[in-house]
Amino acid sequence: MTNTINPQHKLRNFSIINPTKILIGIIATVPMALGLPAKALEIQVLPKNPQLGDTISVVIEADSQEKISNPTVTVGETTYPAFEIAPRQYRSFIPTTPLEKAGVRTIRISQDGQEQNLSVKVRDRKFPVQRITLPPGKAGVNATEYELKRVKELKALQTPEKYWHGLFLTPNAGRTSTKYGVRRYYNGEFANDYYHRGQDYAGATGSSVVTPAAGKVALVGTVSQGFRVHGNVVGIDHGQGVISIFMHLSRIDVKEGDFVQAGQKIGAVGSTGASTGPHLHWGLYVNGQSVDPIPWKSKQID
Repeated sequence: MTNTINPQHKLRNFSIINPTKILIGIIATVPMALGLPAKALEIQVLPKNPQLGDTISVVIEADSQEKISNPTVTVGETTYPAFEIAPRQYRSFIPTTPLEKAGVRTIRISQDGQEQNLSVKVRDRKFPVQRITLPPGKAGVNATEYELKRVKELKALQTPEKYWHGLFLTPNAGRTSTKYGVRRYYNGEFANDYYHRGQDYAGATGSSVVTPAAGKVALVGTVSQGFRVHGNVVGIDHGQGVISIFMHLSRIDVKEGDFVQAGQKIGAVGSTGASTGPHLHWGLYVNGQSVDPIPWKSKQID
């Protein structure tokens, strides 16, 4: 049986709303709409579960279509630069090192009046330990003032351009002899401020050293210029606060100002400077701090 709806009954289901009430509703809604906050910044933090020695990447995407200023990224008392990597998209790198304590980091991101706080837990990590006994009166090699100045300037570079693309390459075919982050005891006393700031490759003397990523040659130093500790050294600026340094070279095949591509030969393994045998020391610095270079070879940071 088909039900029929009486038009009279249908009309009863509707009520006539007082126009005054409609107006009041509109007036009440407008201030709320005007007072809505701007859309929050979209933020991605990688890796998801960082450990000491990792580089923390903070990618910030702004909703505004207008020209905006670069975000400010702060952890504690330290502010890290944020560089544009796409329209309205910025990235900041936060380095972590073996000298820090594991635990929660509060990352404060602010941009044009918007601010967000993120908590990131950095896991602890066990670094290898070496025990070294020095004979009485044994004096170490001291760096020259010129050497220290040039290397400090290299590590402080924060070029806005990004030169690298994709995974970093291994700079030498030799086996790893000393890993990043090794801690040391000297004559039974722990060296609180020391950790091995790079990855060592036990390549043969004269074996090729290639740059792991594209960049500009920002430092070429030699023993004859006073580089007693680093030996013959090449520093490459990969852009946006990322720097590679290659130490103890027997030969240098580039000059300052050269632009090099990933995989390009820049020199050869040697034992110059404070070195006890032929090897390549590759250090990777992010915003002035020595980070583990190995994750950059396996996790693409583009």
